Amino acid sequence: MADKVLKEKRQLFIRSTGEASQAMQDNPAMPTSSGSKGNVKLCSQEEAQRIWKEKPAEIYPIMVKSSRTRLALIICNEEFDTLSRRTGAEVDITGMTMLLQNLGYRVDVRKNLTASEMTTELVAFAHRPEHKTSDSTFLVFMSHGIQEGICGKKYSEQVPDVLQLNAIFTMLNTRNCPSLKDKPKVIIIQACRGDNVSWRHPTKGSVFIIRLIEHIQEYACSCDVEEIFRK
Repeated sequence: MADKVLKEKRQLFIRSTGEASQAMQDNPAMPTSSGSKGNVKLCSQEEAQRIWKEKPAEIYPIMVKSSRTRLALIICNEEFDTLSRRTGAEVDITGMTMLLQNLGYRVDVRKNLTASEMTTELVAFAHRPEHKTSDSTFLVFMSHGIQEGICGKKYSEQVPDVLQLNAIFTMLNTRNCPSLKDKPKVIIIQACRGDNVSWRHPTKGSVFIIRLIEHIQEYACSCDVEEIFRK
């Protein structure tokens, strides 16, 4: 995905213009505001039309809502054999699940996995037939982490139970996941790396996930994904 974006400067609008445009196709009189607290804001029909007219070649294609089969995967490790419990992680799971569902994704959640089990889940996810009729995907990893990657539930200094970051990209490349070729694959990782701390509240969840959800809800109506992550 990174190479595609850099070469073509294409933008991924995960909700705003796509849903507003689809609403106009399905029912021209349908309002484009979600109107429900916590949902993702939609742009107006006029704004959606303007964006599509001004730069249609710069936006990733969005499939028809009635026939697309968007999938997302959340892997969250909260309980570990030797590392501390990630209290508050369940809140992050709930928040991200609701957000992705609001964006039109069916969300699979897997908890407390070893690196080997995470790899197995990724391989299975990459081969899901639903990707053929999907226009994008989200993968969310939440765990303890080190510089080299994401810790599995058995991680310790003696047991290097780590999912390497490069392995994630490899399992989702064109050879291993052809159904998502040229389609955006958004990978979100909530984990510390080395000496860098990842802040998490025991009842509210992690600061990163909280802010990410808020920003997507607020800015999906006017910004593509890359812009949202820069805010």
